[in-house]
Amino acid sequence: MKISKGVKLIVGLGNPGGKYKFTRHNLGKLLVSRWQKKLGFAGFRLNKKMGARLSEGKFGRQKLTLALSETFMNNSGKSVRQLAKRYTLNPKNLIVVHDDIDLPLGRIRIGKGRGPAGHKGVQSIIDELGTKNFIRFRIGIKPKSNTFASKNLDKFVLKEFTKKEKEVIKKSVTYCMKAIEMALKEGLEKAMNEFNK
Repeated sequence: MKISKGVKLIVGLGNPGGKYKFTRHNLGKLLVSRWQKKLGFAGFRLNKKMGARLSEGKFGRQKLTLALSETFMNNSGKSVRQLAKRYTLNPKNLIVVHDDIDLPLGRIRIGKGRGPAGHKGVQSIIDELGTKNFIRFRIGIKPKSNTFASKNLDKFVLKEFTKKEKEVIKKSVTYCMKAIEMALKEGLEKAMNEFNK
């Protein structure tokens, strides 16, 4: 299961503004930002029409566009739809990186063609693109103990990680970057077999 040839768009989901920068819900943006620095791509530049900050470069022979959504999470699809139009993008070449409350803290999962499982940002993308046939890298934010109630979920995801959680997330982000790199180099199926454990 190879990722199709052509421009690959990798989007980190989150909320705009410094207030939310280090919150759990901004984990996708955090990862893509760190990966941009690791790759040595040009700094992110705001494109208001796209509703995103963009950075472009090459990973091996592949052209990549990294995007940090600048819409609020529940409207993520509006930005992704504009980006897909700009790059005449096949959804198979779209990778979305986001937090996942259903996964234990730091656990990653790679998937394709799956439903949103309650994630409103992903639901927005599915609604705007009219398809769920894109790749997702999910990073768990669920604490070991159920210290939050489902009714307080919105508040929980907008809080910053604790000091102990940051240590776990730092390792997880590095691990997830390796997974994305493997998917790009060796195919999605191999990455899923290696990292979905």
